[in-house]
Amino acid sequence: MEIIDYLSPLDAERFDRFAEQKSMMGAVVRKYTEAGTLPDLTDCHIAIFGVGEDRGAVKNAGCGEAPDQIRDRFYALKQANYPYKIVDLGNLRIGETLGDTYAAVSVIMVELLRNGIVPVVLGGSQDLTLAQYMAYQKLEETVNIVAVDAHFNLGKMDDPISADCYVGKIVIQEPNFLFNYSNVGYQNYFVGTDQVELMEKLYFDAYRLGNVRNDMEEVEPIVRNADLLSFDITAVRQSDAPGNGNASPNGFYGEEACQIVRYAGMSDKLTSFGLYEVNPTLDFRSQTSHLAAQMLWYFLEGYYNRKRDVPLKSKTGFLKYRVSMKQAEQEIVFYKSEKSERWWMEVPVPSGKSHYHRHHLVPCSYKDYETACRDEMPDRWWQAFQKLS
Repeated sequence: MEIIDYLSPLDAERFDRFAEQKSMMGAVVRKYTEAGTLPDLTDCHIAIFGVGEDRGAVKNAGCGEAPDQIRDRFYALKQANYPYKIVDLGNLRIGETLGDTYAAVSVIMVELLRNGIVPVVLGGSQDLTLAQYMAYQKLEETVNIVAVDAHFNLGKMDDPISADCYVGKIVIQEPNFLFNYSNVGYQNYFVGTDQVELMEKLYFDAYRLGNVRNDMEEVEPIVRNADLLSFDITAVRQSDAPGNGNASPNGFYGEEACQIVRYAGMSDKLTSFGLYEVNPTLDFRSQTSHLAAQMLWYFLEGYYNRKRDVPLKSKTGFLKYRVSMKQAEQEIVFYKSEKSERWWMEVPVPSGKSHYHRHHLVPCSYKDYETACRDEMPDRWWQAFQKLS
């Protein structure tokens, strides 16, 4: 089957009207509105598609209506001065079962990823992150997942699949291609100390909301290390994103959410983005859909500001720093991009684990370099070393 067989076209009457004003985003995005005729993907950078699946939602039924609501707001936003090459593939035909939907999402993503196109999934519930992961599994690529979420969503082994336990389902997948999972913005009263301890035992990374908000720039190297970003709108406070059945008084501000996804868009490593749990049936004056649209706008801005400066193949254009750790009897090599001033550090890959080679350069910050200069081991280096060992 071709990917068009899994997709339904957009309502032309509803969305073609945005093309009338040339300054709007709706004028620059090529849309699938004519049944049987997908837009040309030959030179496409980013492909958006909606997945109105909410059978896996927990206390948030109705989030399946989000994709078109987000489009209404996104297409009305103004363009920036970028060479946009974006296609909207319409909406997925929901499967008879959740498993059918996951399979269809992964088929579409595999086709896009193979062609160097970044898929943007508009959910739907966050268990669709499992479907995103399945695409990389089919491609046999080890991946880093970063989830912006107030919860860990680990669940229990025997729990049926849902937005509350999709991470646990990814962990037990065989064959497993998950290299690392990072949570950004968890709130301790939602997860408890037992789940924090479990995250540590799994060598996963977890960053508490308060710590992240104290220094938002430190989020950049976290999301720069992601292949796949999953953003649960529940991570945003209720006053900024009321359209969610699990909204809470605390969380990121709307502008912080936009900043995080902009960082993600700027990452040369990141190859897919999913935005989940927006619920128009609970929204107030489309406020949450509007925020989601602005987040998508900022993701695109980040993408079109990529620097193509990952020091994986060539070290040309990078300053190299060697720091000898006396206490640990270890030397850490840092690289600083002369183009973007971003930092990476090198972590040794043991023999026999060459398939992890693309993960041995870990995005970091100047603060990690300062930590090493004080003869203290940076947490990021140690966490990566444990995973590679």
